[in-house]
Amino acid sequence: MYNKILKGKKGIIFGALDENSIAWKVSERVCEEGGDIVLTNTPVALRMGNIDHLASKIDCPVIPADATSLNDLEELVESAISHFGGKLDFILHSIGMSVNVRKGKEYTDLNYEWMKKGWDISAVTFHKLMQVLYKKDSMNEWGSIIALSYIAAQRTFPNYNDMADNKAYLESIARSFGYFMGKDKNVRVNTISQSPTITTAGQGVKGLEGFLKYAQKTSPLGNASARECADYVVMMFSDYTKKVTLQNLFHDGGFSSVGVSQEIIDFLEKK
Repeated sequence: MYNKILKGKKGIIFGALDENSIAWKVSERVCEEGGDIVLTNTPVALRMGNIDHLASKIDCPVIPADATSLNDLEELVESAISHFGGKLDFILHSIGMSVNVRKGKEYTDLNYEWMKKGWDISAVTFHKLMQVLYKKDSMNEWGSIIALSYIAAQRTFPNYNDMADNKAYLESIARSFGYFMGKDKNVRVNTISQSPTITTAGQGVKGLEGFLKYAQKTSPLGNASARECADYVVMMFSDYTKKVTLQNLFHDGGFSSVGVSQEIIDFLEKK
């Protein structure tokens, strides 16, 4: 049973690529809860993925935009507001990419031009997006902006590579720009630090299967799925969380608060 807690709310979802994308699951859940969305991704991603299938399924428009381009973001926001006939209530930033990870470069031997590109895509796009929303006064009061992060922003996961730096920067932007969005616009800005999740983008991280197994054995409630993350995002878009802002919210089954689990100890003692 759906409660329609987003009835009348409208917004933009960045980053849906295929059925494995968290943004894809969020899009489905938003619509189930009564919200209306505009989907967006880069022109290249639109050609690679199945976003048209999602758009057809939930009956929403797709507007191509390169989130590294201020012009593209401005046109996207203007088009979305025109489509809805009013300001936006929610935004999901589900964008991340590391060329170094894709090319198999180790953290101790990074290509810095690739590093800058990944930083721009994964983190600076969040600042660019909010700058456009802020200057254009595009959000309704008590709106909610969410970006997806990962605990590697706070703790070392060797194979997460320069994406860890990108996520740390992303979380800082959320706090810094979130202050102004809150004071001047009454808009919330938060990041959600999700369990390791098998997505098309995440599959490029070396050792992901090991991440998943370790987190599953460490988390008291087990790993959170993409669908469960979508449920959490829906709650954060709703009016039930109107005073939650500037937070990095862990959605990881308790992993972030556990030093070591008994399962891990038992496993190691068997060696």
